[in-house]
Amino acid sequence: MALLKFRRKDDAQTGGILPEVEAFLKNYSIEVMPRTAEKVENFRDLLPEGTRVYIAHIDGTAIEDMVATAKRLSEDGYRVMPHFPARIIKDEATLADWIARYQGEAGIDQALLLAGGVAQPVGDFHCSMQLLETGHFDKAGFKRLHVAGHPEGNRDIDPDGSDKNVMDALRWKQSFSERTDAQMALATQFCFDAKPVIEWVDRLNAEGITLPVHIGVAGPAKLQTLIKFAIACGVGPSLKVLQKRAMDVTKLVLPYEPTDVVNELALHKAANPGFGIESVHFFPLGGIKTNANWAIENGGDSAIPANQQ
Repeated sequence: MALLKFRRKDDAQTGGILPEVEAFLKNYSIEVMPRTAEKVENFRDLLPEGTRVYIAHIDGTAIEDMVATAKRLSEDGYRVMPHFPARIIKDEATLADWIARYQGEAGIDQALLLAGGVAQPVGDFHCSMQLLETGHFDKAGFKRLHVAGHPEGNRDIDPDGSDKNVMDALRWKQSFSERTDAQMALATQFCFDAKPVIEWVDRLNAEGITLPVHIGVAGPAKLQTLIKFAIACGVGPSLKVLQKRAMDVTKLVLPYEPTDVVNELALHKAANPGFGIESVHFFPLGGIKTNANWAIENGGDSAIPANQQ
């Protein structure tokens, strides 16, 4: 399949794309669900070949729908990374079955392991560490395993508002990464402010946690939509960025775009090459097409380097 050439805004429209931003967005990834993917007639009209596409597994979605979406995207030339939410997986037999289906029907060898959005586990697993400990991904030869990161903490994991349990889990995952051949990274919740993200990544480094960070960014969307998702997903202090914007009547009706947070992180990364963010992961809360167009128009290129495939 030929690599498609995508339109970008010209200098007259954008004032020029910052080279730092273009470099920062170079290997971005994006998330879809089976029901949102069904609405896309042709992903090749939206996403560059080789883009890593996560498939979110929401409770109630049939594994058959997940595998069918993975197969479609894989056949279209994308690097597919389905979610494995621990709390909706009944037992090891179910886990092994899912892995076998993804491999056998869609050729998948990458996965995002996370606890999942349900409060009570349906079976034997409650966290991603338990999934890793089964050894099933290693036996199946999965080459890349991502796990969740929370730059602003997570009240489900640390109800007291600290980050003690979150940090303990990250130390465990760092240790696991050092005794496995799989390439690992942290895929994070989305944030709207660069400052807490920078502080968190710097703290990881100070704690000896060197897993690359794939920072979550909410794509363009209506402000009301973002606030709803942010509250539901437990976004922390950076939610104030949206609340402040909502108080400005001149901005209330305008769609949010992640330009400010991406620019600030990109400039920080350029000034600090050792900074731990490896790439951007988009949550297309305002639609896949809208998000894909924004990424392209702002210099995004998802040709993933060989060491990150």
